[in-house]
Amino acid sequence: MNPTLIALLKNALDQRSDRLVSGDNTSAMRLFNGFSEGLPGLVVDLYAATLLIHDLHKPAGGWEDLIPQSIELYRSRIPWLDAVVLKTRHTPSHQGRCGRLLLGERTSDRVLENDVWYALDLLIQQDAGFYLDTANLRRWIIDHMQGKTVLNTFAYTGSLGVAALYGGASHVCQLDRNREYLELARRSCELNSFPPERSEYLVGDFFSRVAQLKRQGRLFDCVILDPPFFSSGGRSRLDLAQEPHRLVNKLRPLVADGGWLVAINNALFLSGKEYLASLEALCTDGYLKIEQIIPVPQDFCGYNTPNQQPYPADPTPFNHPTKIVILKVRRKE
Repeated sequence: MNPTLIALLKNALDQRSDRLVSGDNTSAMRLFNGFSEGLPGLVVDLYAATLLIHDLHKPAGGWEDLIPQSIELYRSRIPWLDAVVLKTRHTPSHQGRCGRLLLGERTSDRVLENDVWYALDLLIQQDAGFYLDTANLRRWIIDHMQGKTVLNTFAYTGSLGVAALYGGASHVCQLDRNREYLELARRSCELNSFPPERSEYLVGDFFSRVAQLKRQGRLFDCVILDPPFFSSGGRSRLDLAQEPHRLVNKLRPLVADGGWLVAINNALFLSGKEYLASLEALCTDGYLKIEQIIPVPQDFCGYNTPNQQPYPADPTPFNHPTKIVILKVRRKE
């Protein structure tokens, strides 16, 4: 047993003990963020009764002999744990990146957050398919979407749109180029018994679909922009570090007067000040206004230790490289 690793994992669990003591076997949370809690390259999440271990080391491996002791610790502190998945980011194996079961026969297929059920497929991609860093944003959406229309772009598995439906949105349009991911959004709606007519699913390229919505004269009370850090293919190319304002300008015409544009940027190498400055530059015409910054939950960020590693770029005034801003939109008459 590696006493240093076990001590770090124990300390992280102690910091989160208030959420674990209740024996809640339906919720999701980050149990260990190695980048801020002493072991860069290792991240551990809990999804209901499934432990999800992310090995982000490059090259992969090097600590696998410590996995049994780590699992033993977590099972002693989380008695309802019945499955463990290891995702190895830097491996040539597709299955290794998407995850392999180390314990149990199946992974949890749903989590409950703020009384909303979200469908899971923890082996669908190299991430979990349900982002823990946007938990506070889902809470904001629930609190503000009563009677609103919502466009959720780069919807992925649709959790932000599902939160809007729970918050009373009259209509939510989920847009993603992957039909398989949107099927999880549908399943989340079924889990919550949302009427099907309140949801719309658009499969296709972001730029083509957005252009189509503009031609149709569609307007939404809230448009959510949560793109991947970088992607290219077909007519699309995204680079959040080099052009963070580009997609905001693409979506502004789809926001109704007095509505919101929710901008999320998770570029590690883009500082918080640079990102905020790019948005402030867009606000100089008076038709956009920065209304609020949404912080990332503390359990996701991790609790500081003497060994904390600095981020590649300082996220200040945000508390994490996932930078979430609520923009208020005013339309020209």
